[in-house]
Amino acid sequence: MTEQNPEQPHPAVLELARVRAGLAAGLTVEQSARLQGITAEELAADATAFAAELGAANPAAPAPRSGGNQGPDVGSVGGLAAGAAAYRAKHGLDDDGRRPEGRQATNESRNPFQTTTYEMER
Repeated sequence: MTEQNPEQPHPAVLELARVRAGLAAGLTVEQSARLQGITAEELAADATAFAAELGAANPAAPAPRSGGNQGPDVGSVGGLAAGAAAYRAKHGLDDDGRRPEGRQATNESRNPFQTTTYEMER
């Protein structure tokens, strides 16, 4: 069993402090493991310097998302009511979500390549 220096924090506490300082500076957990220092202030200063060297984003700004633009309807104006109205118009429904009396539902699950004139010889 080894005795630790009273000024030296436990390795688990030091690792947690590294991760916290790194995440606060916009670093990943892997990058945070490289930070040097014993106190929280030293780790925060090293994390800030390391993030500046790497060109890490501003910690106040959210991380960029992958995938890009998801189409013109993302963030559209009108909200839920406008979307429900567009759905009803597209599917021929009235305001209550029912089909009007004169309109029959189409069988959209039919095979488009099916022919009704084909006869098999016997």
